Amino acid sequence: MEILAFGVQADERPLIEKAFAPHHDIRCLDVFLTEDTAPIAAGYEVISTSVNAVLDNRVLQTLAAGGTQMVAQRSTGFNNIDLQVAERLGLTVARVSSYSPYSVAEFAWTLAMAVNRRIVRASNRTRDFDFRLDGLMGRDLHGRTVGVLGTGKIGEAFARIAHGFGMRLLGWDVAENPACLALGMTYVDKERLFAEADLISLHVPLLPATRHLIDAAALRAMKDDAILVNSSRGGLIDTDALVTQLRAGRFTGVGLDVYEAEAGLFFLDKSLEVVEDDTLARLVTFPNVVVTSHQAYYTEDAVGQIIEATVTNVLDYLAGRRSENVLVPAVPVS
Repeated sequence: MEILAFGVQADERPLIEKAFAPHHDIRCLDVFLTEDTAPIAAGYEVISTSVNAVLDNRVLQTLAAGGTQMVAQRSTGFNNIDLQVAERLGLTVARVSSYSPYSVAEFAWTLAMAVNRRIVRASNRTRDFDFRLDGLMGRDLHGRTVGVLGTGKIGEAFARIAHGFGMRLLGWDVAENPACLALGMTYVDKERLFAEADLISLHVPLLPATRHLIDAAALRAMKDDAILVNSSRGGLIDTDALVTQLRAGRFTGVGLDVYEAEAGLFFLDKSLEVVEDDTLARLVTFPNVVVTSHQAYYTEDAVGQIIEATVTNVLDYLAGRRSENVLVPAVPVS
């Protein structure tokens, strides 16, 4: 069988081809799955997609009509998939339920340190042989307070690094993580966390209940000199509200690896085009903001684990097995 993989990055391709080689042929495409590209999947029983694919009603209808029966998404998040439509069409949908939490946690800290110590500004200056220190002053994080929203595997890894810095730990989640409690974390309500944290990092999934978790009211409740980092999902932050607060001169720094309207932008080269997203265009002009293109997960370790899990998901589907990775259980339990 030949499997079709959409949205494969250049660095990712040899890893995917090597992982699938002992089992099935795989055709890798660098284009993302959208309404326009969905017809390419005609004749492929199994396809694999990336997190920036669009699997709405029209795309899923096209896939099903072309003979696709299984979608293996190479990510943990699945808010881009209409699962109800997929189930109605009899499609099997699987994701990768977990991979290296250190990849995202370490990158979240990379963003936090970059904005705190003005790394981008300093690097740009030295390229022009400007070695002044004006405007580059940061702050020690030792002894300050970090607020971790979401204390699952990634949030825990982030908290462990914060503990290493010697920070006071505040956490918010639907359930307390014993490992975080052992680090000395105090669980509080969101309002207290926003008011007391010098650094806030988001590690919760994007669900209807968490969309715009960081809204205008939450942003106003934060310290004027707080640092805000989001390496989870763009929809957790009301970006228009964030821009309003940044225009008012608030926040020491904001590090964003995700953006709520990133579909159709992130992972693509738009450098020769006019980007029509006025909010994003304004966001990247702020000197205290660093925006990266959803790369927190992008390490050899994490991508390797994602691909291995994807191969397993496909093999399970073909063998009639189900695992925790199956989102739409269209195949019976063996």
